[in-house]
Amino acid sequence: MQPFTTLRSRVAVLPIEDIDTDQIIPARFLKSIDKDGLGSGLFADWRYLPDGSANPEFPLNSPESRGAQILLAGNNFGCGSSREHAPWALLAQGFRALVSTSFADIFYNNALKNGMLPVVVGEADHRALVELYRASPAAEMTIDLEAQTINLPDRRRIGFAIDGFARICLLKGLDELGYLLSLEKRISQFERSLARDG
Repeated sequence: MQPFTTLRSRVAVLPIEDIDTDQIIPARFLKSIDKDGLGSGLFADWRYLPDGSANPEFPLNSPESRGAQILLAGNNFGCGSSREHAPWALLAQGFRALVSTSFADIFYNNALKNGMLPVVVGEADHRALVELYRASPAAEMTIDLEAQTINLPDRRRIGFAIDGFARICLLKGLDELGYLLSLEKRISQFERSLARDG
């Protein structure tokens, strides 16, 4: 996984509440266990018209959203089924961070395990962010994981909480297994000391 330290990007705004994993990546795209190509299925039922062309009304199809690595989503994002394809599709489309007032638990953990940062903010801060990025769609947001802050163009900062272990894994670009393997030398030393003392 790629380490996540500081991310500066434009923001795609999709503040719809209760977006479930079937809307994020419809079931017909779940035949593959390969992450490659899943980006084209992201929000497919909303992004494309019946003839396959891009839906100009869908916010992620706007020119301002192109290349955005931060998605500003609505409350209870990622609810529904536990499919890991949902964060895979978001990552394949280039998103590295998500900002919302809440995430479904399984989706939240799947995002972290795949190197994507889900940031929870309060409702007032969320409203202010939606207003800011709707009014100034070209403005950038900086997410500093080390400091646990969202930094805005007007110099405002919004703090956020994250589990300490998840934070370390993201900063180092490790999944849980990778973290354990990084401790292999210490584990071996401990086992040798047990054998000696035993």
